[in-house]
Amino acid sequence: MNHAVIARDVASSTRATDMKLEVVVIPISNVERSKRFYGDLGWRLDADFAVGDDFHAVQFTPPGSPSSIHFGKGITSATPGSARGLYLVVSDIVEAREELIAHGAEVSEIFHRAGPGKPAITGLDPERRSYFTYATFSDPDGNEWLLQEVTTRFPGRIDTNTTSYASEADLASAMRRAAEAHGEHEKRNGGQRDENWPDWYAKYMVAEQAGKPLPL
Repeated sequence: MNHAVIARDVASSTRATDMKLEVVVIPISNVERSKRFYGDLGWRLDADFAVGDDFHAVQFTPPGSPSSIHFGKGITSATPGSARGLYLVVSDIVEAREELIAHGAEVSEIFHRAGPGKPAITGLDPERRSYFTYATFSDPDGNEWLLQEVTTRFPGRIDTNTTSYASEADLASAMRRAAEAHGEHEKRNGGQRDENWPDWYAKYMVAEQAGKPLPL
């Protein structure tokens, strides 16, 4: 009996242990200043505790995010402001940018890339494709955040048996896209009202989030 083959087959059939990204640590120089900045953005303050004079930990969570950030004193030896490539995925980048500006952040103009590694081009992606449109902003220390508009996930990026939305805003955006697509669907079918529109919406929204072919 080939025990190596058996072990391999058992391993391949066993579901991997969940490892959920919970917290990202960002380096800052002034705890109170950073607290004001992220609090003013409307991020949820989850924790704020100090131990003596050498340790002070703060946790904030962006709206609708399953992951949080930590910063403070005695948290990391990284140079303040050195964090880069901190992605914040949004369903409507125009709306998200306006909201951040209204809360005091200095956000770059929106730009897009024709593909991975391609130069930045001013403005929204002409086809409004998922993953291609961005904007950036920084906290007072210079830690850089990157907004990325994602409405349809690439296949295999999420559990196709689960459909969920992180916030009311994400759900509303998904419903608006479904409504627009359904309007085109009705036009293709002679302009007649589709009495089964709830089923069509549900199928569209599940397929969109899972990265599957969208119904026509």
